[in-house]
Amino acid sequence: MLPTIAIIGRPNVGKSTLFNRLVGRRLAIVEDTPGVTRDRKEAEGRIAGRQVRLLDTAGLEEAAPETLYGRMRASSEAAVAEADLVLFVVDARRGLTPADRAFADWLRRQSRPVLVLANKAEGRDGGTTALEAYELGLGDPIPISAEHGEGISVLHSAVAEHLPEEGSAAAADPDRPLRLAIIGRPNAGKSTLLNTLLGEERMLTGPEPGLTRDAVAVEWRDAEGRVRLVDTAGLRRRARIEQALEKMSAAASIAALKECEVAVLVLDALLGMEEQDLRLARLAEREGRAVVIALNKWDAVEDRAACRKRLDDVLTASLAQLRGIPVVPLSARTGHGVEKLMPAVRAAVALWNRRVATGELNRWFEAAIGRHPPPLVEGRRIKLRYATMPKARPPTLAIFGTRAEALPEDYRRYLANSFRETFAMPGVPIRLNLRGTINPYAEE
Repeated sequence: MLPTIAIIGRPNVGKSTLFNRLVGRRLAIVEDTPGVTRDRKEAEGRIAGRQVRLLDTAGLEEAAPETLYGRMRASSEAAVAEADLVLFVVDARRGLTPADRAFADWLRRQSRPVLVLANKAEGRDGGTTALEAYELGLGDPIPISAEHGEGISVLHSAVAEHLPEEGSAAAADPDRPLRLAIIGRPNAGKSTLLNTLLGEERMLTGPEPGLTRDAVAVEWRDAEGRVRLVDTAGLRRRARIEQALEKMSAAASIAALKECEVAVLVLDALLGMEEQDLRLARLAEREGRAVVIALNKWDAVEDRAACRKRLDDVLTASLAQLRGIPVVPLSARTGHGVEKLMPAVRAAVALWNRRVATGELNRWFEAAIGRHPPPLVEGRRIKLRYATMPKARPPTLAIFGTRAEALPEDYRRYLANSFRETFAMPGVPIRLNLRGTINPYAEE
């Protein structure tokens, strides 16, 4: 395991800006609004030549345990418990607050090495304004500006002194993790599903819709190997995305979908598949991702046969490009059926990775156009000659022939569905690259 560094502090002191600076790219949403970060976000970064695991946390606030802010604080405290080093960030512009002092007292009882960072200390007077942080009794404060990069080299040197010796931790696994994004509408149960898979309360959950605001990645291992799970913010239809923060959340979710290999689309079984769910599935298909549907809240469905029939009818009518998509009924809250999800995900990824030999491919191709020849287009015949499969992930076919690029859309769907059925690839997006050739003997 890599050394783990947790970044904690009050809301709006610049934790996510520092996280992005140390990771080296903009992963966490940054907005001049307190409480933007609600869940722990993690990523790998390189500090003083060492690869480390960085945790961005929600702002520490005093609140009752059952409230949203109480649950956010519990998540931050859990990050401290697993950290090898804690970066305690305070606001040098505002100065110390009673909350900073209370949290410093709490940190001293956690038996974790701590570095105090006086952020927003840019400019000539930055070091002077940071002096107040000595009062916390956690060692020499380091004045920095996470936004402008000032003091970061000093921070790197200080971090290097507190990291465990190289070789004291097990070497990172060489196998590449499966990248899995959990997508869906708000309140469908995405974060609850991730917590159930992990076996811990990793993500904030509750009756409040829209708790998850950023795409949060978590490293995990199932029975088959490493998995990089990404919980995403619930995506609403574009017309209802109004605030700047929600637009950034939606952009982060779409970026996570583009970077994953397989998407688990979480549906609320009590509501069925609505138009926004179909848009998400189509987006995953356009990005060429394997898709599995998690039919959540199955324990609350009374007429299960009718529920499945309604879903199957919608999928058949509106999602033909993912014909045969796997559906796993489950209850993320109780855990019933969740054990079937990852085997379905692994099977979908195996099909998504599959290549078909050229000989098999062309036997299918000749049979398909023999059963249903290409139509005339503008009174002229399209002659298809052969097909190859240049790549998988997703399966991609290159089809060659005279005027092949003029094939109508319905015939392209026919070829994709025929390929999917012949080679047993249910729910897998199929790409067709049509490459036309010119026949010099064709009549003008």
